[in-house]
Amino acid sequence: METDGDLNPDTDDLPLRANTSHILVRHYALDLSVHFDKKIISGSVVLFLEPRSAGGPKTEDDVGSEAGHCARQRPDNDGTAFESPAEGSRSSGSADAEDFTLVLDCCDLDVSKVEEVDVDSVSAPLGFPPKVASEDTSASSRAAFIQHLLSMPSARWREKHRLFSLCGRGPVARNAGSLGFHTDRWSLQVRKAGVKSPQSFPRIIRIHYVTRPLGGSVRWTKDQDNRECVYTAGSPINNRALFPCQEPPVAMSTWQARVRAPSDCVVLMSGDDQAAPAEDGDTHFLIWNYYVTMPMPASTFTLAVGHWRQVPAETPSAPGKELSLTDYSGMVDDGISCSHGDYPCRFAERSAWSQRVVPHRVFSPVCLLQKAQMGVLKLLPQCLAAAHAVLGVHPFPRLDVLIVPAGFSSLGMASPHLIFLSQSVLCEECPSGLSRLSLSGSRLCHEIAHSWFGLVIGARDWTEEWISEGFATFLEDIIWALAQQLSLQQTAEQFDLKALLRWRRLSDELQNSKEELQILRPNMERTGQVCESGSSMVKHGLNPDKTFMQVHYLKGYFLLRFLASEVGDQQLTDFFRLFVKKYHGQLVLSQVRLRFFFFLQYFSCIHLANCFLSPQLTADQLVMLLELLLEESELSVSSMRALQKAYSLQKQDAEVRHRWCELVVKHAYSQAYCDVEHFLVHDQAMGVYLYGELMVQEDPEQQALARRCLALVQEEMDQSARSVVEEMIL
Repeated sequence: METDGDLNPDTDDLPLRANTSHILVRHYALDLSVHFDKKIISGSVVLFLEPRSAGGPKTEDDVGSEAGHCARQRPDNDGTAFESPAEGSRSSGSADAEDFTLVLDCCDLDVSKVEEVDVDSVSAPLGFPPKVASEDTSASSRAAFIQHLLSMPSARWREKHRLFSLCGRGPVARNAGSLGFHTDRWSLQVRKAGVKSPQSFPRIIRIHYVTRPLGGSVRWTKDQDNRECVYTAGSPINNRALFPCQEPPVAMSTWQARVRAPSDCVVLMSGDDQAAPAEDGDTHFLIWNYYVTMPMPASTFTLAVGHWRQVPAETPSAPGKELSLTDYSGMVDDGISCSHGDYPCRFAERSAWSQRVVPHRVFSPVCLLQKAQMGVLKLLPQCLAAAHAVLGVHPFPRLDVLIVPAGFSSLGMASPHLIFLSQSVLCEECPSGLSRLSLSGSRLCHEIAHSWFGLVIGARDWTEEWISEGFATFLEDIIWALAQQLSLQQTAEQFDLKALLRWRRLSDELQNSKEELQILRPNMERTGQVCESGSSMVKHGLNPDKTFMQVHYLKGYFLLRFLASEVGDQQLTDFFRLFVKKYHGQLVLSQVRLRFFFFLQYFSCIHLANCFLSPQLTADQLVMLLELLLEESELSVSSMRALQKAYSLQKQDAEVRHRWCELVVKHAYSQAYCDVEHFLVHDQAMGVYLYGELMVQEDPEQQALARRCLALVQEEMDQSARSVVEEMIL
């Protein structure tokens, strides 16, 4: 069991303690009640667990880089510790030190009980026996049922959701009792006596808990009407003070939530459908049910409860009809298919291709309804349609926008199905034209862009937030210009002005902040690395200065602006859409050579006959391009052919031809073996290494080519070079 012993309390790094290399949460089922009088959320969360393969590869955990502060837990000394608790910890139960421990990210929660859930009553109707003579056989049967549930195909998601609900309400497992647990500052640790491995650990557990009024993930405050509300703060420590979870993004899961709240409140949450509240018996509460079917990191879960009202539409017009934007319903199939795990994916639904404007609503305090109507609701159809024209299919089927209380610490925050906007983006007076709505429009476009870059494609390591923020900053300009239907000249002028303003802001920040906070990849060569259990640290994750810095937004933006200047805005936009089609539903890391990373992805996933790079590249640029392509694991024959044709590679200088020959050998592109033979015969000063490449592939045709070339030139070769080559191939 790993402890906090190696953590330095004087650093500002945030620990991610969950042991995701051993076991993963595949689904969360929350049952919560919101109590404004006590400023707490009480209830339970049911975790559906799946052990990782024994001896399998280590996971590359994602680590978050947004700053925040978490108060230490209050002392609570009841219960019997199963190991020496740290100051301010809580423990219950006892277990052998060698028992397997489930570690969850958790803070500012009072956990009262952890129990194993009995699912026999659910599994029996499906053919899994409720009672088996042997306890070992019974446990195996339950594990088989849970595995059956988790692996149900996406076409049966409604049945899967129903079974999750039934299992979540199941009774405590027979003769199991409460599981032993222990909380410290950053984690909840759960054990079952006698269980020595994750494979034998209970597959469904229920955790009963209460949040704390000052928990770092939950913000209790009053809205602009002076009415009480609560929302998840998200960024400082993500959701670990809302429910025990696995914070590393690699632990992607689905979830569902049943939320009880006062009947005069509205409950907004990340969920596929708009929830229709139901009465909670004779109480003055309503029950709201939400669920998601796309696996996402727990950090993207968002909840808001308050006395907000839906902003009414000005006129009941069909959204987006007035926009003359490209419709991608007839988009040519480019051969790119989904490469993520199985879930009901909108990218695979042809009907979603032409849905330019997804269903949307706007909520705000009563006093801001008119401003929200003019400054947000009126703009949403244009912004959504423009985003679709730029990036294609909307990843999520609906969108709510909430004007959050004045104390919200940024201009906006994007989550699946839900965007928080600051009141600061609203105009003081109702404007007469879109030019007066620039702040709200551009901010809306920024947050909408996060649906693609940040949510449906996430960073595998949170310290690389430039992957989402840099892209969203760059794309907000493109989407907003399209929403305004600017001319090419107006668009260019607006882009230039935005770039100048951002350059001034970046220059000022670089001069007035610590250099260590200015690095886009603070973990450098250790980016994406985790310890054997899967736990890791978020560099500068608790540094309050990091929260307000724009470096990761602006440096990423200027990198993309540079690439656009090299290849053209439209070509780069075309790449964005193809990149999304290839990598949606996945987590990504940036490459060491960030400048050319996205070109690599482009070349690896489309036919190079439509390559957007100019064929008039310099020799050095071609060398760099080919070296980066050599890092790709696979290139198709058609891509190789198009690359050869686009740049006449066999006619370039020796440095370029050398890299081209390496590429030919690596991908066994036999149509260009003549280029390799010509190089080995006529460029002997550079060809020694190439002989080794031909032999190491263990391809008979390539090895025969190497021997044939040596036979042709061995009499005239330098003696030292000949001896090295002969040692390779003879």
